[in-house]
Amino acid sequence: MLVIFVTLGYFFGSIPFGYIITKLKGSDITKQGSGNIGATNVSRVLGFKYAVLVGALDVIKAIIPIYIASRYITNEWYMAAVVISPVFGHIFSVWLKFKGGKAISSVFASIIWVLGWKYSLILFLGWIVFLRTIKIMSLTNLIIILFIPLLFWLQTHSFAYLTLGLLYIPIVYWTHRENIKRLRNGTEKKIIKS
Repeated sequence: MLVIFVTLGYFFGSIPFGYIITKLKGSDITKQGSGNIGATNVSRVLGFKYAVLVGALDVIKAIIPIYIASRYITNEWYMAAVVISPVFGHIFSVWLKFKGGKAISSVFASIIWVLGWKYSLILFLGWIVFLRTIKIMSLTNLIIILFIPLLFWLQTHSFAYLTLGLLYIPIVYWTHRENIKRLRNGTEKKIIKS
């Protein structure tokens, strides 16, 4: 049963909405901007409204398999495995030769699941404040992800979800490795102009 739900999560997570939507608009997101299929790059190629659409779809695609699995699985470690599976699907999409995005939207889907809508909204508002202050998307993500293990623990007191939160830190830092290089070099672009 667990294998079925993890596989389902992976395949849902691997749906490359950024690639699909930009293709429908006559562009190939993998060959424009940073080449990433996520909402940030979509905003550079198609504009803000399409970035919001892609971000929302990337959250929804991760929430669906998590919700379905929760109807059948009660073990927290098993659920943590299901929760993280769309993240790996997004990063290593089977439809894009195992390439993909940076999984921030998919991670946010699991934050919604673990923290609930109210606390997730508070965290999202905090993320917006950080972004407006720092003006660099990647750095904002790299900072916010550091708080996730603590928030997961405070909300659940579950070692399974604490472990999940801790795993997200190296995952997100790895997907942002090129951004980290640019941050060190001082060449990372600001998404919000001063």
